[in-house]
Amino acid sequence: MTSKQSEIHKDSNNPTEQSSVTVGWTGRISEQFQKIKEHAETYPYVWASYAVVYGTLGFWLTYRWRKLRKTEDNVRVLQERLRKLVEAEESSASATTTSAEQAVNSNESPSSSEKSTK
Repeated sequence: MTSKQSEIHKDSNNPTEQSSVTVGWTGRISEQFQKIKEHAETYPYVWASYAVVYGTLGFWLTYRWRKLRKTEDNVRVLQERLRKLVEAEESSASATTTSAEQAVNSNESPSSSEKSTK
């Protein structure tokens, strides 16, 4: 046996070590939480810098996200206004075309009736 294997073997026989090792995902989570807590207490400046950097990044991303959404909303409103203008223009153009065709047809109608009477 190597020295590392003997240390592992000794540790596995220790009842206090076995009781601290819990089985299941809740035990793993609490164990990981304890490690993080100890690290945060040991190195508070590291965790403060994490908070500053990632907090600032989060605020900046939120700001950009909201600005993007606002811009998209403005574009949708402008597209809707443009669509309504185009529809109104098309309907007025078709109404003008229809009235022009009616005027042409009305001008043709008397002339065709005159031709038939002659």
